[in-house]
Amino acid sequence: MRRPHLFVDVSAHGFGHLAQVAPVLQCLCARLPALRLTIRSGLPRARLAARLPGDFAHIAESSDFGYVMHDAVSVDLAATALAYRGQHAGWKAEVERDARLLAGLQPDLVFSDVSCRPLAAAAQVGIPALAMCSLNWADLFAHFYVGERWAAPIHHQMLTAYNSAEGFFCLTPGMPMPELVRRCHVGPIAELGRDCRREVRERLHCLDGERLVLVAFGGVNQELPVADWPFLPGVRWLVPQSWRVASPGVSAFEPLARALPDLLRAVDAVLTKPGYGTFCEAVCNGTPVIYLRRPDWPEQDFLIAWLQAHGCSQEIPAADLASGHLRPVLEALWQRPLPPVPAASGAAEVAAALFERLTSRCSLPLERCSRHT
Repeated sequence: MRRPHLFVDVSAHGFGHLAQVAPVLQCLCARLPALRLTIRSGLPRARLAARLPGDFAHIAESSDFGYVMHDAVSVDLAATALAYRGQHAGWKAEVERDARLLAGLQPDLVFSDVSCRPLAAAAQVGIPALAMCSLNWADLFAHFYVGERWAAPIHHQMLTAYNSAEGFFCLTPGMPMPELVRRCHVGPIAELGRDCRREVRERLHCLDGERLVLVAFGGVNQELPVADWPFLPGVRWLVPQSWRVASPGVSAFEPLARALPDLLRAVDAVLTKPGYGTFCEAVCNGTPVIYLRRPDWPEQDFLIAWLQAHGCSQEIPAADLASGHLRPVLEALWQRPLPPVPAASGAAEVAAALFERLTSRCSLPLERCSRHT
């Protein structure tokens, strides 16, 4: 008998899309241990395996690029426009290539976060598809390029592809996405970390009262001049090893060999940009957030509003971040009480919908597909 087969397309535009998908697949695989997973993503397999449950087939390519970035917070609009125009000049051929791929793999369901191309391909070969994200590329494309003469056909292709799916799970927090005709709003998605605070502090030989601040700007590099910052007694910065900072009060976090949710449980604050994965995981793990705004990124206002309502946060001006003028921000942050942690209910909600769709199509008896009765 054939195992139920899910094809998942995960955007490699940063790590936030994987942070959304991984808890859903963890919930789904717990309910459906016979599930066969095929993951297409430009993210390295090791990065996927660190978050995803069990074994999976990996197609190491990207079906979207999201946006071309100058750095973690600034979009290169000219390069992005060229990339979209090039991609959509061959749109029909690319969709047909994906359609042949899906016809050969024969998955029971396609699940995308948040490329629209596999949704168009699934519709072409008659395979049901669902999508999920806190944003969609069609809305962002319209935000940046609505006034360009060449933009309307591209936006139409993207929006038509999204609306070909059986449903789009709009995550909390996220953009409202009113042009998606079959949208369904679900709760926040966040992986809860393990309490490893004592072990991390012992590994770092922290002094009594020393505070740990994780610097995490996601999958797009944003190297900060940490080596030039003034030394702050009682504060330890945890930064990427690739920055090669050899300064007092600075340590690399990779040698700790801890997943991001675990690190968030262990530190006293995280310094980041507005992004779904880090914001939600920080809030749901009870970690205070210092954030640098992203110029003209339409999703961020919805993320920041939710962060301010449910978490403990403080914005930092770009000039203060560059100079390392951080003591007042940290002290203000740590004087505030932490609000109650919100329930990360979205993963279970989406997994339940995927489970229902997969088991209604799979040839195995239900009791063979699920650990639950």
